[in-house]
Amino acid sequence: MTSSGPDGLTIVDKPQGLTSHDVVARMRRLARTRKVGHAGTLDPMATGVLVLGLGRATRLLGYISGQDKAYTATIRLGVATVTDDAEGEVTSSSSAHEVGEDAIRVGLASLTGSIEQVPSSVSAIKVDGRRSYARVRAGEDVVLPGRPVTVFALDLITITRPTPDLIDLQVSVECSTGTYVRALARDLGTGLGVGGHLTALRRTRVGGFYIEEARTLEDLVDAPVTQDLAT
Repeated sequence: MTSSGPDGLTIVDKPQGLTSHDVVARMRRLARTRKVGHAGTLDPMATGVLVLGLGRATRLLGYISGQDKAYTATIRLGVATVTDDAEGEVTSSSSAHEVGEDAIRVGLASLTGSIEQVPSSVSAIKVDGRRSYARVRAGEDVVLPGRPVTVFALDLITITRPTPDLIDLQVSVECSTGTYVRALARDLGTGLGVGGHLTALRRTRVGGFYIEEARTLEDLVDAPVTQDLAT
């Protein structure tokens, strides 16, 4: 570390329950510098790759955040929520008992490629200068415009049925920046006529940065601050 602080990139495995800003704040304390940022927000419920830039490396974060992303996700069919994930209130329930694997695979295929995606209204997207989620919480009915995204791969890993009326899917996703995986869960459920939402999300890659390279916050706490944390 120099007197002006470390320069470089650190790949963190963000734990569930923390915001991306929480992780940045912890790194600022560890590295003893305010000059820390991240390359792409993860929701509090999500885990996985969060690329942090320290010092002069913060200049790279805009470029890195624009790179393709990869995830593993769990989608629950049979229940829709206001946030399109497990943290929101349930808006509808419909039995997924009659939904078969073939229909699920067709639904996943329909969401692959270049698509027009409507983000969740409970998101950080700004509408007339104000975050969409803030408008929703204030009681406004917000409908965001669709925008083009690319889903390079949306593959089914496992299917389980925790109850006769519910289906849990584990899927892998490779997509362009700006893609909302919870919107994919919502749209899959809507297309199948039963509703759906995201129950778990783990980001496994941002551009060329993989989860195998990531360090936990505990790893970083154990690293002496006098060492280069940005390797």
